[in-house]
Amino acid sequence: MPDSIVKETIREIEPLSIDDNVAEASKRVIELKLPGLPAVDSDGKFAGIFGEREFLAALFPGYMNELSSTAMIKRSIDHTIDRRVECAAESIEKYLTKDHVLVEDDYSDTQLAELFLHHRVLVIPIATKGKVHAIVTRADYFEAVARRFVEQVEG
Repeated sequence: MPDSIVKETIREIEPLSIDDNVAEASKRVIELKLPGLPAVDSDGKFAGIFGEREFLAALFPGYMNELSSTAMIKRSIDHTIDRRVECAAESIEKYLTKDHVLVEDDYSDTQLAELFLHHRVLVIPIATKGKVHAIVTRADYFEAVARRFVEQVEG
């Protein structure tokens, strides 16, 4: 790996499986205190990302994407959960963000910046020969780059 300003922010993880259900995957994301995790197929290949945004897409009805405002919907969150409790058993595969944001171990800091800027992901998976083993979060990347920036500006 090249000398990277964010190498200290890499987090080793065990990826989700596309066969994991929404409840299991959400629980892992919460336990690890991450915004999302990469998911892999049965061959161990990167399939997408499941996290905060993807969970909300599973929980809230599809028509929410079509509305310009939901101000007229006054239901409690408990009502929504009760109506969508069946999504807990659904496979995460249909909710994954499938943008190809996977990088190999020889990534550059600039490559990560480009991916965070052009894709709506909060994590970028890192792989060795295609096998996902770690992530960098957008928050950790921001902190590392901003810290370096401030140090250089302040001299």
